[in-house]
Amino acid sequence: MPTVSVGGEVSDLSLIEVLGRAEDLTALTCATPGEGVALVDYLLGICFAAGVFPASTDAWRAWVAGEHKLDDVAAWLADQPADDWDLFHPVKPLGQSSMLTPLMDEHGTGPAQLVLEHVGDYSQFFDHHHLEHPDRLSAAAAFRAMLTQHVYGLAGRARVSGKTLGPKLTNLSAGRLQGRIRVVVQGRTVGDTLRLNLYPAAKGEVGRFNQSWTTSDFPRRGFRTKPPGRVTSGPADLHTYLGRSVLLRPAPTAEGEPVTVDRVLIGAGELLSLDPERDVEDAVFRKMANGHPKPLWPSPTRALWRDAHALYSAARDAETGLFGRLRELSFPKEGDSASCMLWAVGLIANKTLAVAWTDGYFPYAPSQGEALCEASRRGSDIAEWVARGLERAAYVAWKIVYPNPKPADRAAQQARFDARREFWPAAEEPFEQLLDETVRGEPVPLSLLDYAQELRFKAEEFLKQRLDSLPRNDDGHRARARAESRFQHDMADPKAPAELRGETHV
Repeated sequence: MPTVSVGGEVSDLSLIEVLGRAEDLTALTCATPGEGVALVDYLLGICFAAGVFPASTDAWRAWVAGEHKLDDVAAWLADQPADDWDLFHPVKPLGQSSMLTPLMDEHGTGPAQLVLEHVGDYSQFFDHHHLEHPDRLSAAAAFRAMLTQHVYGLAGRARVSGKTLGPKLTNLSAGRLQGRIRVVVQGRTVGDTLRLNLYPAAKGEVGRFNQSWTTSDFPRRGFRTKPPGRVTSGPADLHTYLGRSVLLRPAPTAEGEPVTVDRVLIGAGELLSLDPERDVEDAVFRKMANGHPKPLWPSPTRALWRDAHALYSAARDAETGLFGRLRELSFPKEGDSASCMLWAVGLIANKTLAVAWTDGYFPYAPSQGEALCEASRRGSDIAEWVARGLERAAYVAWKIVYPNPKPADRAAQQARFDARREFWPAAEEPFEQLLDETVRGEPVPLSLLDYAQELRFKAEEFLKQRLDSLPRNDDGHRARARAESRFQHDMADPKAPAELRGETHV
């Protein structure tokens, strides 16, 4: 039985222990946000496979309000055959494909390839982890990294020859959550988190639990041709699908020493055809310019908190899915703080290269749903307006200091005076404080006034620091005066958010 790391005083508990102690554990400890999401998804898959899930939306509300115990899940897992949950079984390794065994000696690499954040194009590693990096992975770390690959693995080509199993073995497909924001509702304990994210299975059908590539009641895809995406058989199938055909090799160890992984091999995995009505419970959809909805996606230039209003709007307006259920939920301990957190996670990638994880924690209480919508929307509008003012001020300074620039030099020259780079990271904490005050019941108009004035003060300081690089001559003094005047004019503009002018929004 694989182990996972958890928060608190203990670590590397087995899956049975995690589920058995779910009411006492406050968190799961994972190296990255994506790893945390992948582990939560896997635990949800186990709950569904065990038949422990609410039968209806009303039952779900009762489960959360009554803190329905998950002991039956731990008991079900304890009764499972040990061979079915063996990470290194020679024929049916958990979450893996023993079909790759003949290729391991020739094409296997160091365990660094298993870690998504170390992978460039599955041939090189952008953080200097070489393919033959000697450091081994513990069995627990390898298990979590494997789950992350299944869920978030990037498209591209693997380092596996197609001569043995087929040319399509090398064509990697993007994981189920690659390219969109996944929202996990976090409660006070691991048990709360699992209950909040469980949901009624369509027609009561939980589907298959994907234990390995070689144990299933349906044929797995081959590698000679690219198959069409398969329809999931239910939530147990969805949350445990094998997005990669992967194989881990245990390193020889002396008796009593912990098992480690010294070689891995990664090939193409399963392709899914997702049902938008059934398989994307948590997705926050936004309409594109062409009118078609698209799930909220990770952006390399836009932090997640700037789109918090999209999450709160979904919780206010959605009729079905996760957000539809949350709106009318009565928490047993709802009081002066958030009843739960909306944890939003996404992987930013440049084609086949993993760049960074982006995530955000957004407090939520059903009783403050409308207020949170107002605060997040106005807060985002205020920040956007201040940032626009900084950009315009930088342009004014640039025009004076560089009267005859080369077009190719403009971006770098203007960036010299653009304080948005400092402003956006600094604006996140005040925004989080705004949400915390709102979820506690503080009046939104007053909180927004304080928030707007803090952002304006920070922006003014950042702009002054940027303008300090101006030359100490007439052009420099004129550029400073014009830039600061431009910024103050924008903050006082009648079209600016009222809070920046010291007024409340009507």
